[in-house]
Amino acid sequence: MKAAIYTNYGPPEVVRIADVEKPVPRDDEVLIKVHAAAVNPLDWRLMKGEPRVLRIMPRLLKMPIGRPGVDAAGEVEAIGKNVTQFKPGDAVFGGCRGAFAEYATTREKSIVTKPNSVTFEQAASIYVAGLTALQGLRDKGKIQPGQKVLINGASGGVGTFAVQIAKSFGTEVTGVCSRRNLDMVRSIGADHVVDYTKEDFTKTDQRYDLIFDLVGNHSFSERRPILNPNGICVMAGIGGAGWHDGMAMRLAGELNAYVRSRFVSQKFISYIAQFNKKDMMVLADLMQSGKVTPVIDRTYKLSETPDALRYLETGHAHGKVVINLE
Repeated sequence: MKAAIYTNYGPPEVVRIADVEKPVPRDDEVLIKVHAAAVNPLDWRLMKGEPRVLRIMPRLLKMPIGRPGVDAAGEVEAIGKNVTQFKPGDAVFGGCRGAFAEYATTREKSIVTKPNSVTFEQAASIYVAGLTALQGLRDKGKIQPGQKVLINGASGGVGTFAVQIAKSFGTEVTGVCSRRNLDMVRSIGADHVVDYTKEDFTKTDQRYDLIFDLVGNHSFSERRPILNPNGICVMAGIGGAGWHDGMAMRLAGELNAYVRSRFVSQKFISYIAQFNKKDMMVLADLMQSGKVTPVIDRTYKLSETPDALRYLETGHAHGKVVINLE
């Protein structure tokens, strides 16, 4: 079968498409014929291998080294002898190992049934980004109807899910993004939009009950004045955007915010999303009902995987970048 692989760390050019052995599912696994796979920042960060601590992640998570891709949607091709929830031909989506390939294996508990009204491309985009948005807003942010919610980074992969999920809770949403994405963020439900190139959202007279920060480019002192007395600021990943350049400084800033927030009524929380099958079903229901529609910026062929990684790495993608294998 064809799969994207790399044998050394570096830029997207290290990724190539090769013929590899078709995987065989273990007793508790399913083999998926991949129809679509989404690209995440995690993919290009692992590919670059920077910071070096990331190089141990594939081993810790039992991911195939040099085989990018964790978000996938497709049809069950074969099942292990202990699998009871799925059968060949079922349309599914969720987390996979080495998803940028014609076939990929995953544990039975890592996937759910794809809603009929959702395309494979849309379903493939939701695993990492959707879970990050849902768990950040609901579990960490304690989102409630009627609240004022600000989403910093509203046009990105997680941000576009966060805007729609926040609206599904009956909140008033303000999205922060660049000028070129203002109309798109409005179109997915944001009540207000802020162009960060012209206005600093921390220097207005607006106050919010919840800030969902996917960028992490403001300090504790800057964000605190725009939070209501019992407000919560949730920062997804470390520094609001996972591992990136200047991480030591970002991490120190988040630690400082956490420590200082212990002495005030507001809360500052950092987290990394965890897989939860129940939450995946919640996301499936939100898509089925039309309350959440994945925003897909660009699609690429499997042979164009390096281009997809390169585009996502620019930081200019709005919504998700997807590899289509159909």
